[in-house]
Amino acid sequence: MSKAAELANLIGNINAGGGGVNRNVIINGAMNVAQRGTSVTGTGTNAYHTVDRFRLAFNNTAGRVTMTQDSSAPEGFANSIKLACSTADTSVAADEYFFMDTKLEGQNLQTIAKGTSSAKPLALSFYVKGNASATYVVELYDSDNNRNLSKSFSVTTDWQRVEIAIPADTTGAFDDDNAESLGITFWLHAGSNFTSGTLDTTWGSNTNANRAVGISSFFDSTARTFFITGLQLEVGQNPTEFEHEPFERTLEKCQRYFLRKTVPQGYMNGMGNTAQYESYDLPVTMRADGTGSVSTTVRYWSGSTATSLSGTVSVYPKTNHVIIAAGNLTDGNGYIDGVIDCDAEL
Repeated sequence: MSKAAELANLIGNINAGGGGVNRNVIINGAMNVAQRGTSVTGTGTNAYHTVDRFRLAFNNTAGRVTMTQDSSAPEGFANSIKLACSTADTSVAADEYFFMDTKLEGQNLQTIAKGTSSAKPLALSFYVKGNASATYVVELYDSDNNRNLSKSFSVTTDWQRVEIAIPADTTGAFDDDNAESLGITFWLHAGSNFTSGTLDTTWGSNTNANRAVGISSFFDSTARTFFITGLQLEVGQNPTEFEHEPFERTLEKCQRYFLRKTVPQGYMNGMGNTAQYESYDLPVTMRADGTGSVSTTVRYWSGSTATSLSGTVSVYPKTNHVIIAAGNLTDGNGYIDGVIDCDAEL
């Protein structure tokens, strides 16, 4: 895109109520942050596995995926998500699906004015490639009002930018809270329950049969790959150049939902053979009180002796601090260290 065209698009979006800094409502769209790790092999589990804020979802399929934070990327980017089919599934049941999505809080979407007479159009853009030509579907799903819109896009063996215009929706406002209001879903495999109708290319009440019409199957061969980066959703009729931001800013945004924390050596309060605990401040305010777990090993030190607490420690994340509790320790004068996970994902 020429600089003149880019400027014209930006001015058009400003006139529509968008533009400026923080115009991209997607978090980690350049796929730079991967707190959980950079690779998971042969998964069929519904979860956030690698790149922060991007979840895989499966239903009733034998297909399996290797997901990595990959260094293959178009100019101006360092990372992408790579999905590689590790187990094919060519016998597709009606209720099967596989997709990747990212979810957004309603309170971060109020500028869109959805569900009002002043509702604004949106521009969705991203870069994709694969191992061969294929057709997939990206869906915007309004979970507050059970409304959606789906658009198909093509993938080739070269990086290309997909640009999709999303019309304004004057029906169904987003809730102004910290819960999920909008999901961006990339449909990569689906059975007839989701493909037998007519693709919903305009906003309307959800009909499952219309959500993923016309897609290729990602699980048709173990040679199948799918790469994506540069995901941006912004107010306006025109996609603008991807809004890059400093890594530390993206990391802070991601940590609102998931945070892997190294616990410094700290004193465990309590008495011997009873519950003991320690509280640590978190570097960001998380979206909500979450769930916690031990990432690697939390150790209890009594003098120079270290004991793993992985089987006995409990982790309780709050919005701005985390409590670590352990029981049945024989020495109430010890210390702990280790790595924990705090999860407040949508």
